[in-house]
Amino acid sequence: MQALIDIVLPVFLVLGLGYAARWRKLIGEGEIAALMRFAQGFAIPCLLFLAIARLDLQESFRPALLISYYASAVAAFLVGLCGARSLFGRPWEDSVAIGFCCLFSNSVLLGLPIAERAYGAPTLASNYAIVALNAPVCYGIGITAIELVRARGNGLVAALRTVARSLARNALMLGIALGFVANVTGLALPGAVVEGLELMARAALPAALFGLGGVLYAYRPEGDALTIAFVCAVSLLLTPALAWLIGHELGLAKEQMRAAVITAATPPGVNAYLFANIYGVARRVAATSVLAGTAASLLTIWLWLAVLP
Repeated sequence: MQALIDIVLPVFLVLGLGYAARWRKLIGEGEIAALMRFAQGFAIPCLLFLAIARLDLQESFRPALLISYYASAVAAFLVGLCGARSLFGRPWEDSVAIGFCCLFSNSVLLGLPIAERAYGAPTLASNYAIVALNAPVCYGIGITAIELVRARGNGLVAALRTVARSLARNALMLGIALGFVANVTGLALPGAVVEGLELMARAALPAALFGLGGVLYAYRPEGDALTIAFVCAVSLLLTPALAWLIGHELGLAKEQMRAAVITAATPPGVNAYLFANIYGVARRVAATSVLAGTAASLLTIWLWLAVLP
C-alpha cells in the first residue's frame, strides 16, 4: 500500500489534475494542445537527448533486455490482432489497430516518471534504451502489418518511406538521434547549454503528465466494452508477465528487469489512438482503451511494483 501512495499515486494525481482542469474548463483544449506541443516537441526531446548522451551504450543496450521487452510486446501485438479477429470478429484492418494498442505502451509519459519515482533517476539507463527504439520498432510493425492487410501493390514501400520521413521529423526521435551523436563523438557542450537543457528536461515529465490528463478528457468511454477490456488485459497483465518470464529466463539484472516489466506494464499510449486515426480504423476502441487502460494501470502497476525486486 505504501508503494501505491508514495510512487504511483503522485503520478496519477498530476494526470488527474490535468483531466479535472480540462473537465471544469479551467484550461481550454487549445491550451492543452500547446502544453503537449511544448512537452513532446521541446522538453521531452531535451530530456531524451541528455539521457542518451550520458548513457553507457555498451552497458545499457543489452540484448537480453531488448529481447525481454520487445519479444513480449510483439507477442502482445499478435495476441491483440488474433483476438480481435477471432474473438470479436473485427475486420483485419481494425484487428491490426487493436493489436497496435496492445503493442505500443506509454513508455515515456507514464513509464519514465513511475520508474523514476520508484527507483530513482540514476537507475533509468535501461528504460532509456527501450524508449530509444520504441517508436521505430512499433510503428514499423504496425504499418507493415496494416499495409500487408491492405495489399495495395507498392503501398507498403510507399508507407515505409512515409513513416521514415515522419520519424525523421519527429522531435522525440531527433532528440534521441542527436543524443546518440553526442555520445558516440564525445561532444562536450558548453556548461550554459547543458544547464539550459537540464532546465527544460526538468519540466518535461510534469508538463507531459498534466497535458496527458487534459488529452484523455476528450476520450469518452463509448461501446465495445469487451474489446476494450481485452486490450487492457493484454497491455496491463499479459505483456508485463511475458517480460518478467523472458527476463527471468535470460537472467536479467535487477535494474534491467525493472525497466522491462514497468515499461511493459504501462497502458496504451496516445500513439495507439494516433495510429488508428491515421488509418481510420478502430478509433473508438483505441481512444477508449487509452483512457480505460490509464485508469486501470493505477492498480496494475502497483501490483507489478510489488512483484519486482
